Amino acid sequence: MPRRGVLAVGTLLVLLQLAFVPSPLAGFLLDPCLEVTPNTTFRCTGLNSSGVPDGVPNTTQNLDLSFSNLKSLGSNYFASVPELELLDLSRCHLHTIEDNSFVDLRRLSTLILTANSLQHLGKAAFHGLTSLKKLVLVETNRTSLSELPIGHLHTLEELNLGHNSITSLKLPEYFANMTSLRHLSFFSNNITSISRGDLDALREGNRLNLTLVLSLNRIKSIEPGAFAGIHLGELALRSAFESTMMQTSLQGLAGLQVRRLIVGDFSDRKRVQDFERGSLHGLCRVRMEEFVLICFRNFEDNSGTLFNCVGNVSTIRLVGVGLEKISQVPVWSQVKQLECKKCSFEDVPAVNLSIFKELRVLRITKNKKLKNFKQKFQGLSNLEVIDLSENSLTFSGCCSSRFQNCSNLKHLNLSFNSNIGLTGDFTNVQNLLYLDLQHTTIFGPGLYPVFPSLQRLIYLDISHTKTEVKSQCMFCGLNSLQVLKMAGNSFEDNKLANNFKNLTHLHTLDISSCKLEHVDQSTFDALSELKELNISNNKLLTFSPGVYQPLQALRVLDFSRNQLTVLLGSARETLPNSLVLLDISRNLFDCSCVHLDFLEWIKEKQELLQNKEQMLCHTPSYVANVSLVSFDLSSCHVSVGKIASSVVVLLCVVVFLFLIYKYYFQLYYSVVLLSGCKHYAERGDTYDAFVIHSSKDQEWVTKELVEPLEGGKPPFHLCLYYRDFLPGVPIVTNIIQEGFLSSRNVIAVISTDFLESKWCSFEFDIAQSWQLVEGKTGIIMIVLEDVNKALLRQRLGLSRYLRRNTYLEWKDKEISKHIFWRQLTGVLLEGKKWNHEEVKLM
Repeated sequence: MPRRGVLAVGTLLVLLQLAFVPSPLAGFLLDPCLEVTPNTTFRCTGLNSSGVPDGVPNTTQNLDLSFSNLKSLGSNYFASVPELELLDLSRCHLHTIEDNSFVDLRRLSTLILTANSLQHLGKAAFHGLTSLKKLVLVETNRTSLSELPIGHLHTLEELNLGHNSITSLKLPEYFANMTSLRHLSFFSNNITSISRGDLDALREGNRLNLTLVLSLNRIKSIEPGAFAGIHLGELALRSAFESTMMQTSLQGLAGLQVRRLIVGDFSDRKRVQDFERGSLHGLCRVRMEEFVLICFRNFEDNSGTLFNCVGNVSTIRLVGVGLEKISQVPVWSQVKQLECKKCSFEDVPAVNLSIFKELRVLRITKNKKLKNFKQKFQGLSNLEVIDLSENSLTFSGCCSSRFQNCSNLKHLNLSFNSNIGLTGDFTNVQNLLYLDLQHTTIFGPGLYPVFPSLQRLIYLDISHTKTEVKSQCMFCGLNSLQVLKMAGNSFEDNKLANNFKNLTHLHTLDISSCKLEHVDQSTFDALSELKELNISNNKLLTFSPGVYQPLQALRVLDFSRNQLTVLLGSARETLPNSLVLLDISRNLFDCSCVHLDFLEWIKEKQELLQNKEQMLCHTPSYVANVSLVSFDLSSCHVSVGKIASSVVVLLCVVVFLFLIYKYYFQLYYSVVLLSGCKHYAERGDTYDAFVIHSSKDQEWVTKELVEPLEGGKPPFHLCLYYRDFLPGVPIVTNIIQEGFLSSRNVIAVISTDFLESKWCSFEFDIAQSWQLVEGKTGIIMIVLEDVNKALLRQRLGLSRYLRRNTYLEWKDKEISKHIFWRQLTGVLLEGKKWNHEEVKLM
């Protein structure tokens, strides 16, 4: 181990290589810039040296030098990167920008100087920026506008001076020439008063597109006439006044014409202001199209004056205010759009809202306390849109009874509420075009038709409403429907039947996450105009060609997250030519080589398939989670030689197994026979003869053969299969071991039944083989008199044996029987060994 403080030899060599050899690795380690987009975008943050890094090419368009230690910018500082369009110099410790520092950047459109304590700006500091559109001077220690040398930036569209220490809103005269300016922000400065003449530069020209941000200042007073004749697109005054000065200050806005006026607070402030009675009286002489009131509280006793001076406004938005009720609405109100977001309603204030006779759009959203809908809207003949989404509404009897004389209502949004019961009565709103009930538990649909009167409806969303479709006529009456979304619901028996038969104009259908297991053949027969189908996240095993054949106008099909193993050729052929997007990802694909045509099709249809990275093999296990797109097709191409050799081996195995099956007994006998020859000396003479006979001749054998031989003098001991074979031992083993190996002779009782028995033939064949092996063991043939001679001649082996060997013939005559017994006993006595008992008997 090297001593502490001493470099190892290997480490020293690496350092020497990095120092003297310009290897690619060394270049990577020493390069201070990250190339985000080749030759175009570079991020060189945290530099410790001044100047543009040498590794940045002159083709760079976006350069980030933030958090570097530049300190100051000199003339022609960026001459090496003349193509720049965006330059970020945030937090670069800059205190000085000299004249002509950016003179070479004629294409620059965005310059960010955030969080630099600029102490000196040359009068020509921003010269040359002839294309600059956005200048960010946030937190740059600015105290006034007079020292800011930007009067020549006529292309400037956005100027952000937020978080500085500017105390006066006095705009220099050059602002009159900045006619392209669209956004001017004094967010969070120290402006305490606005005097007449401060905004004179904005009076000239049309400023209807200019947004002026004065939020988070400490305005105590606005001199009357300061905004007179000023036209603005938007004026933001959030947290711009001291709490007690808002009403007085707003009076100074008299004569202002603005498209949108924003007044209020920020929700993250420590203390949200209370709304005081008459706070908005100062707006009575302000002309505006939209008024936004944000983050006020305590409206209980002060809401009576809320709409007094804004009743002639076209659009009112109340966001995050503690409004619990609507009261004293001017009857001459011209409000056309009203939004109450995050208010404190407990019941829908339908009665007082009905005073807004010109109302066209009403939105009451995100009110956690809003649970009841007991009041009724009446006489709002101009009302077109009602959005009551994201509340906690629970009511039944939707919807006709709550919208009396609202015949022009076209959009109704009741989504993301608690529980709503649909009665099927939409008489007063039968002109609805859009109905949204998603993520609200609804009662009624699925059991019986509830939409028959909505024949003009073109959009219906009942996704995730806990609806179970049991009625085939659930969508009856929706003859004009173009979009149907019902994801996250269910169908009876998890089967999609002919539920859409009358939706002939449907363009979009979403039935994802519906637990579907089966789709009937005629399900989509009426949907010839369908362009988008989402049937993902179900339990479908197959993509049946006949089911999707009618969808010839289909452009988008999402079949992802099902249990599809393969898209068969017949299914691929039925895909409509109009299809441009197909998603079959996250299925249980079988990547076996038997589906090679499907795997090849995947390779060919890269442009058609969506989410290709999520198309993974599920089986076989050795390719699990392999991407179908990157699947190696060559692994499925086997050579002809391998196929031929495999077929030959397979055929040999089949033939071998067939021969074993067919000649099992013979093979087994041969093994035992060879074993018997090997151990001939061990064989005994337990029996005088082993009797081969048909089971149907057992009576004759017992009475006419066994009893005379075993009961006569001398007695003979015979081996009979039904008496002497050992139980639990294979038949062939018994035949060999107990029959042939333990007997001196073999007696074959030839009868018609013998000739027809396969077992008798097998035993006779063994007897012949055994006679050949032994060379002395005899076969005693007994031919019964009723043997069928024609059948005997057909048995070639047995017939030939009888012609070549002497045999006994049984006849039912005394003289014949005498000769038969003399001959049989004579044969059996040959070679017989006598024991003591047998000698005494004889």
